[in-house]
Amino acid sequence: MKKIRQSLETAAVSLAAWLFPKLPRRLVLLLAKGVGALAYLLDARGRRTAHENLRVAFAREHISPEQIRRIALGSYQTFARTFFDFFCSPLLTKENFHKSIHIRAEDETTEELAHSGSGIWITPHFGNFELVSYIWGFRGFPFVLVAQDFDNPDLTAIFKRLREGSGHTVIPQQGAMLRLMKTLSKHGYAALLTDLNIKPGKMAAALRCFGLLTCSTTLHTSLALRLNVPIFSCTCAPLPDGDYLVRVNRAFVPSSYDSPAAMAQAVWDVFEERIRETPEAWMWMYKHWRYLPTRQPDNSYPNYAQYWKEFAKLVPGSGVT
Repeated sequence: MKKIRQSLETAAVSLAAWLFPKLPRRLVLLLAKGVGALAYLLDARGRRTAHENLRVAFAREHISPEQIRRIALGSYQTFARTFFDFFCSPLLTKENFHKSIHIRAEDETTEELAHSGSGIWITPHFGNFELVSYIWGFRGFPFVLVAQDFDNPDLTAIFKRLREGSGHTVIPQQGAMLRLMKTLSKHGYAALLTDLNIKPGKMAAALRCFGLLTCSTTLHTSLALRLNVPIFSCTCAPLPDGDYLVRVNRAFVPSSYDSPAAMAQAVWDVFEERIRETPEAWMWMYKHWRYLPTRQPDNSYPNYAQYWKEFAKLVPGSGVT
């Protein structure tokens, strides 16, 4: 059964990678809305998670059930559009990508600083997180990208080929730390997605995310502080006309921070601003707050959150040892 399932998966993704670049842009956008809406209706577990996440994240704003439904639906539709457009990425070139992907820098010197040495580029699962990485290859930043392998090796190969289309190199998570250190020490560029929960450990910190504590990676900030390289963050928000807006934030310089956790919090705070501006562009169906910081039930956290002692140890002042 596993081989049959994988064969069907490979056939479907291969068809999508072949078909979507041939479709009219308007049809791709309509399909993304339709498929996203269908996924919202059929994915009961993910829909419940999205609703819970939105309830707690915007509790202070007294978010209504209708607003929750609208944002959650938009999140599914954005996710569908992300991958449909990712399958269309072979159409993008160094000469034409700027026609549909518009770049706005908070500080005009950021890209100049990035070209002067190595750097770590990061983005959350917001908007088109695939294309925001892809286009920097056209601007002279060949990334070493860390990506999780699929259970189906044929899918891994397809996504690897697409992600490397602008000059990047994709590596698996296993052994990534050493490979990234080598790349950065040779004035190269690394790219990471940094907004998903991880298990509590040495490369984790308890960060404030929409007022709640979450267990986030500090791989990017640990590397930045250890190797004294800056972090460059950006987001890629979908626009109503089918284009995208890439916003490049100010650079985060290691000398301004005294710990990986403090630097990671500063980076996240900027991402949270972007998510609050366009909430339907974030992946709300993911369990962003898996761990409770105390044993006491807390309705301010999602109903799926559970106490874990190892996470409580990461919380400053918790007294847990």
